[in-house]
Amino acid sequence: MRAGDGRALRRGAELRVPGGVKDGMCLLLGATGVGKTLLVKRLQEVSSGDGKGDLGEPPPTRPTVGTNLTDIMAQRKITIRELGGCMGPIWSSYYGNCRSLLFMMDASDPTQLSASCVQLLGLLSAEQLAEASVLILFNKIDLPCYMSTEEMKSLIRLPDIIACAKQDITTAEISARKGTGLAGVLGWLQATHRGSG
Repeated sequence: MRAGDGRALRRGAELRVPGGVKDGMCLLLGATGVGKTLLVKRLQEVSSGDGKGDLGEPPPTRPTVGTNLTDIMAQRKITIRELGGCMGPIWSSYYGNCRSLLFMMDASDPTQLSASCVQLLGLLSAEQLAEASVLILFNKIDLPCYMSTEEMKSLIRLPDIIACAKQDITTAEISARKGTGLAGVLGWLQATHRGSG
């Protein structure tokens, strides 16, 4: 994560975990094809290793149809519920008991940006997610045609979204394929779920 990204636009501090949120799981949401399944597999690799060295070739993945529950062991168990992008219309059925939200966007696909922004606005306006911490992940920065975080923030007017949101929002550039930025995502999850049972 970079200093000045995401939440810093609103409150000037990074990785502040809100109080009063009940123990819960992490929801992983985003459009089809943004890399959610690969992210979960890579987070498992990073959390089970020493965090150093090459992650190697990415494991094979298939588009998620339905939901996947994955436990990440990092100081304590964190359960990530990944919901397929095609399930967008019923995502709200899974908002209960959500402590944190990872929302992925494809930094290499400008045609998907507006639809992802609409999904994000829907999530941020959901009452059940009002106290959830949110990490917006700009994935696929390893591709030569990716948009910078600044370009994406400008196109979706992220500073305005953050100013109006009830949630604490952080952003990060990552490459689930290469592993870039995943240690920061794991650290954010650990900080957000500190004190969970």
